[in-house]
Amino acid sequence: MRMQPRQQLLEIWNSTVRSSWSEREKKWKFGGRDAPNSIGDAEQLLCILTPATKVEAFKLDRPDETAEDMIRALRPLGNATEIPKTLIGVLREYFDRYSEPDGTPLFSGSSYYSSSGPAQPTKEQLRLDIVDSFAMSVTLSLAVLGFLKVLRSVASREENRKEIEALELMASTRLSAAMVGLLRSFTVNVFDIDSGYGQALITMINQENLPQRQVVSAIRRDLRETIASFREVLIGSGQVTDIDSPDRLFEVGWSWGIVNGAPSIETNEPVGQQPKGFAQDAPYLYFTVIAVDAIEDLFSERTRVLGLLNEEQQRLSRALQLRWELTRSYWSTMATFGAARRWPVEDIPWRTTDEDASDYYTLLVTSLAVKGLVQERGTDIELGRIGEVVGELANRARITRKPFDTDPALSLHAPGVLVPLVGSEDAGEARMLWTVSEFAALLFQRTTVIAGLISDAEGRSRMLDLADRTWEHLNRRRLDKGSGRNLWDQPTSAFPQLTTRYDKPSWYYTQRVVQGLVTTANMLNRPPLRSPRLGNYAFDLLTEAEHLYDMELLSGAGDAGPRMRETLKVAQIHLSRAREILPERPGTAAVLAAQVLISLDELAAARRDVTEAG
Repeated sequence: MRMQPRQQLLEIWNSTVRSSWSEREKKWKFGGRDAPNSIGDAEQLLCILTPATKVEAFKLDRPDETAEDMIRALRPLGNATEIPKTLIGVLREYFDRYSEPDGTPLFSGSSYYSSSGPAQPTKEQLRLDIVDSFAMSVTLSLAVLGFLKVLRSVASREENRKEIEALELMASTRLSAAMVGLLRSFTVNVFDIDSGYGQALITMINQENLPQRQVVSAIRRDLRETIASFREVLIGSGQVTDIDSPDRLFEVGWSWGIVNGAPSIETNEPVGQQPKGFAQDAPYLYFTVIAVDAIEDLFSERTRVLGLLNEEQQRLSRALQLRWELTRSYWSTMATFGAARRWPVEDIPWRTTDEDASDYYTLLVTSLAVKGLVQERGTDIELGRIGEVVGELANRARITRKPFDTDPALSLHAPGVLVPLVGSEDAGEARMLWTVSEFAALLFQRTTVIAGLISDAEGRSRMLDLADRTWEHLNRRRLDKGSGRNLWDQPTSAFPQLTTRYDKPSWYYTQRVVQGLVTTANMLNRPPLRSPRLGNYAFDLLTEAEHLYDMELLSGAGDAGPRMRETLKVAQIHLSRAREILPERPGTAAVLAAQVLISLDELAAARRDVTEAG
């Protein structure tokens, strides 16, 4: 790859600390382009913690093993021993900042909210909980708990242990509250097939122009296990009783916040007050994908191995995992429905049931489709089809193509997609909006995820090439001035047609770039792909080289002069090494075998010259 994830992540660490740390006050400065809020401040911290907890080379929880270039990147925070202590102080400030005096965690969107009309959001509306904050809090809390779990094992002073335990309690409380929030934001929207929602859904997925009844029957057949599983949804929102009718369809996922009428969750975790819900009882694609990605962290290998969840959190996690599976199964089925030559997700743009169409929605659906293919052991061909959709989206969004002067595609990048938060008007005068402008960063992340899943070398190479080209686009969009230089996002640097320029970083955008780089780093840290063709080629070379080597020994070459003995000794070492690594690294084995063949041919040529001269 042309991008270098390690170097790029180190630059982001350095820029994040330079932008966020006050040397004079020795204090972390929350906020960036937007005023501080529970989501943006978590994203700001995750720019440091995501690499530190998900990439082995970037670990900070064992100070004696922290690499020197990591320490240099974070130098304002102190040395290897001081960096974890400084982060503990910053994290405590975050958890304190977004908790009520009684300890109830706060999950408002605050400065990320805007409105669709002249009326501005009221203070009550700005305090409404939102799924983005629940999801980001799950990710941050698990990162903090994992970081502290390892750090505590090497902490020797009692004072440090007490600080760690206090922060663990705060992170665990916020994690539990965020899980409860996600359980109360889950929704199943059931509708008649003849309704506007039903007709929109059927039109989107019916790529073969089949009769409506046949399409409905096929959908319900493909989703029969999913429909049966809804009987297991016993706590929180999303409980339905009218889903079994053959004349009804549905969609499943997460609304933008706590669903209107959502019941409270009974739990012995100290989650504090469970506020009333205002969100529309219908799923939103953006918030569904955000929630699904966060919930995966709850049952990841790292969470299990480190034992980050207590018994009650495991109960809540199982309830969320059921919702995760229902959502993944539903959207994967919708995205790849039917036996047509074209899947619905390939029919760009995706049109939602409320008749809103956007390339951004297609990008979101590709994420859910990939999760389904992974769960069902999809083939490289199927993953490659999703990869082609992502490549087409990069073209349409002018990431890998030049835009024309008044290109409507540029609105994907600035101002982005505006998502109305239906139901928010019941808490005040304005209907609030959620602005989503992450298209290029999200496309980069999805491209690297797909590349890491494809086992075919040629298919992976195509996706990595797309990732490189997307990275080139993102690289142009970095801020080039001020304390936030080298962070994101400055869309005018890539699209001169846009006029708004920024002088402060967007943690919303930067954190998503970090996610893509972390995915890339972990993919590159795995063994290279094994090509069957290359393996056969390497095996044939090795077989010939070993045979010729044995012939040399049989002819008595091993008893010849020191130079020939040295050549044969090196050949033996190369052959042994090639045989050892052949299953995992056939390309390297082929090169070693080829070197042996060249050396043995030189011996044969030299012997022939001596014979002819005599």
